[in-house]
This record gives sequence, C-alpha cells and structure tokens, in this order.
Amino acid sequence: MGSKNKLKRFKENESFANVIQPTREDLLSEKFPQKGNWESYFGNSNPIVLELGCGKGEYTVGLARKNPNVNYIGIDIKGARFWRGAKTALEDGLQNVAFIRTQIELLEYVFAKNEVSEIWITFPDPQYKFKRTHHRMTNPIFLRRYHHVLKPKGVMHLKTDSAFLHGYTLGVLDGWGIAPEMAHHDIYQYVHAPEDVIDIQTFYEQQYREREIPITYLKFSFPKDVPTA
Repeated sequence: MGSKNKLKRFKENESFANVIQPTREDLLSEKFPQKGNWESYFGNSNPIVLELGCGKGEYTVGLARKNPNVNYIGIDIKGARFWRGAKTALEDGLQNVAFIRTQIELLEYVFAKNEVSEIWITFPDPQYKFKRTHHRMTNPIFLRRYHHVLKPKGVMHLKTDSAFLHGYTLGVLDGWGIAPEMAHHDIYQYVHAPEDVIDIQTFYEQQYREREIPITYLKFSFPKDVPTA
C-alpha cells in the first residue's frame, strides 16, 4: 500500500464515527472514557465481542452481520488496514461495530474487568522464533490479559493456518489445566464445525484454503483463576 493511500485512510478514519483512536498516554493514565462504559457507546447492554489483531476487519464485520444483538469491536494498531472494515460497516449501516486503534498489550486499559463476553484471534503472526515468544498472542502474558477482561466463562477462539501456534497454545492451556471445548487441526473437515467459524473467511484465509493449507481452530474458556506466573 502506497504512503498516499495510507495517509488518505488515516484521514478518513478520523471522520468515521465507528473508529476510536485513543493515545497511549490517555490509556495508561486511565483517561479513556469508554473503559467500563461501553454500554453508553453502543446505547445498549448487549454482549461485547472482540477481534484482536483484526486486520481488515472481515471477521468483525461478518460476525456483526450475523448477530445484530451483539456488539463487535475490532482492535489493531494498523489503522490503514481496518479502514476497510470500518468503511464497510458504515456503508452497510451496522450499528453494532466499532474499531479501536491501539496495541493489544493495552487491552486492560480499554476494557474493565469482566466486561467482554468473547474474544476472537484470527490468523495472528505465529512468531516462530523462540526470541519472539513474548509476541505470540497466546503466550501466558497475553492470556492473563484476556482472562482479566473476559466475563466468567467468557469464550476464547483461535483460528489459524499455523499448526505450530495451534500446538503451542494447546501446550500452554494444558500447563494451566484447561481442556478446550473444541480443538481441531482442520476445521473445514469437521462435520460439526460451528457456522461462525466456517461461514466467515478472511482474504488470507481464502488464499490458504486455495493452497490446501489446513485451518486449525481452538475454543476454550478460562477457570476462575489462572496462574500468575
């Protein structure tokens, strides 16, 4: 994407009513007004579902179309990417969609404890190198952040083309004594695959499937307490 297109999209994002771009300073100083108050933003008390590292926002928008009584929020630091999802949501008149430009590690400054019902992680960078472990979106540090904002028995979804990340996440969960509700190494070959998992496909997911790369899927919930270290 050219720099001119990026600048144009950044500018458009500023005018989109469904895009929120808090500064890091405001989040860290607890000055973000929506934390613990998302009901006022959406005008209802419907469940909140997040897509982390949402990219173009295909999953956020796709789920919002299917479930109008649920509020969906896509989160990504790359605003030029989720511009497409935000624009589509506005064009389609979807009132249950928002996008936030921020880092995932700041999640606890955006949402209060137990404020979120579900979290989707779709096709994150698997960060294969050991020295990049702390960047994997399902490492223990990140999982504790998700546990904090999720309601009791809130649901986590991981959908990825990376068998490595799928296995790594299963290993972390096993170490915490968590048995996934669903774990499949090739979800499109599973006759009981949930509709929300197979009916919505990202641009890159379609490419993976054309190359016959299996798509893995995990669904799990946290216990009341998780290890602190």
